[in-house]
Amino acid sequence: MSLRLSTVILPYRRWHEGGRSAWTRAEQLGFHTAYTYDHLSWRTFRDGPWFGAVPTLTAAASVTDRLRLGTLVTSPNFRHPVTLAKELISLDDISGGRVTLGIGAGGSGFDATALGQEPWTPRERADRFAEFVPLLDRLLSEDAVSYEGDFYSAHEARNIPGCVQRPRLPFAVAATGPRGMRLAARFGQAWVTTGDPKLYENGTPEQSIQAIRGQAERLDDICAEVGRDMTDLDRVLLTGFTPDRVAPLQSLNAFVDFAGRHAELGFTEIVIHWPIPDSPFATDEKVFEQIAMEAPAQLR
Repeated sequence: MSLRLSTVILPYRRWHEGGRSAWTRAEQLGFHTAYTYDHLSWRTFRDGPWFGAVPTLTAAASVTDRLRLGTLVTSPNFRHPVTLAKELISLDDISGGRVTLGIGAGGSGFDATALGQEPWTPRERADRFAEFVPLLDRLLSEDAVSYEGDFYSAHEARNIPGCVQRPRLPFAVAATGPRGMRLAARFGQAWVTTGDPKLYENGTPEQSIQAIRGQAERLDDICAEVGRDMTDLDRVLLTGFTPDRVAPLQSLNAFVDFAGRHAELGFTEIVIHWPIPDSPFATDEKVFEQIAMEAPAQLR
């Protein structure tokens, strides 16, 4: 399989002041999927403009035809499966079946306290995620769902007509631990990683490769445990959070080398951040576009 190249467009620009043009340009450049972050605010962007993921993707669906669209990632931090399912079914319909849901357990950032709650511990996040994903799977696949769990409930929740994509839109499950990987193996059409966060500050690219290889091997073992064909699960690397940071986007050759080394680990999709000036994702736009247009052919 050819390595797919996708991008993530942060929702920090007004739609009529550069927001729209990024999504239409992503389709012109031939990206497989354009994702956005599903946060209420995020890191250094907290005190500036930041727009909602689902309305942004809905607008993007209206100005594109072929580009797949998705979140990287949606989490239980401020989402409820019942309301989220309704929004996703609507978005899948508007886009003509072009939506992928990137989904993860969430973290301890601003989203974790925006609704006034205390931030959950890693164990609590994992517990909620383990209930969130199966319930969302049912809500997107069945016309009517009732459920009573430890964290979530649904009472005769109707989701007619369901997704355009059948039996539902695909899940790309972000996980590095065994519980999350088990959810990816059971419910995911793809597994997502950003690498080992412990290596971001002081690690080396080679250490990162070894850590990601270890993650991929654990996923293989879990797939075997649950009876999932490991070749049936796409593997997605969201870049920018390994020790390489933006170095792979400094030249076409640097990116092809970086992507090729990860393709050897079984990755089927590499996601790069749309350039943002004066940010951790500041890269040369001309080089970025060259990578988008020329790298996929070199990675077949």
